[in-house]
Amino acid sequence: MVNIHPAGVSLTVLLFFIMWPVCLRAQKVTTNHNVILRRDPSTSSPALEHLSKGARLSLVDALPDSGFYHVRTEDDRVGWVFAKYISISTTEITAAPTTPSTTPSTECDPTITAHVYHPQRLIVRQECISVTGTIVDATATQTKKELDGTRHEPDGDTHGWLKVDPGLESLLNSGNMNDEGGNLVFEIICKFPVTQPDAKTACQGYTDQVSLPPVGSHVRIVGRYVQDTFHGQWNEIHPVTSIAVTP
Repeated sequence: MVNIHPAGVSLTVLLFFIMWPVCLRAQKVTTNHNVILRRDPSTSSPALEHLSKGARLSLVDALPDSGFYHVRTEDDRVGWVFAKYISISTTEITAAPTTPSTTPSTECDPTITAHVYHPQRLIVRQECISVTGTIVDATATQTKKELDGTRHEPDGDTHGWLKVDPGLESLLNSGNMNDEGGNLVFEIICKFPVTQPDAKTACQGYTDQVSLPPVGSHVRIVGRYVQDTFHGQWNEIHPVTSIAVTP
């Protein structure tokens, strides 16, 4: 069961928006020139893809950053393109109604998001969800194995795998299926010593409080549900607020 945290939204407003169809304005983008899709809003950032003139995109953020727009391609790849090379139009789409949760989660700790390294790379899908599944070994296919079953990232975070329970497969995308063994990634931030110089500031003054159960444990993970626009652009729980072993 996925529980949504209505942080900062009154109950009346929340119920209005989640129980009735809403009309959303989605900004569509068309490239007016051949352009490079980059990982970050910088000409020195690695190229993710070369887009042809006339490619159709949608905006992730309404406003440009450093002369770049944050965009999504039709095949769900996310990156940054030069603002001057795109033309923007506005169309209306209708969102289908969703059923509100009967037990909304209030367990996420929003203060720890300040310690996420390079948060601009993450697209927030839901501010707070709880997901159940089984922890599997994310290092099984790696040259370097870890006893705790997670990859120890240079920014200090875990890169763990959760095999989600039946019925929760919609939390996965093609990145999870192709690059993460069909698992949902979970990242406990600042769990390990930070070896990446530009990531040290993010963990400064923060001590991780999340316990990591062993591989094979059936657990409930609470945290923020995001898409990582780097790497394989998979979905993940990042940051994790808590992990509890469940029957």
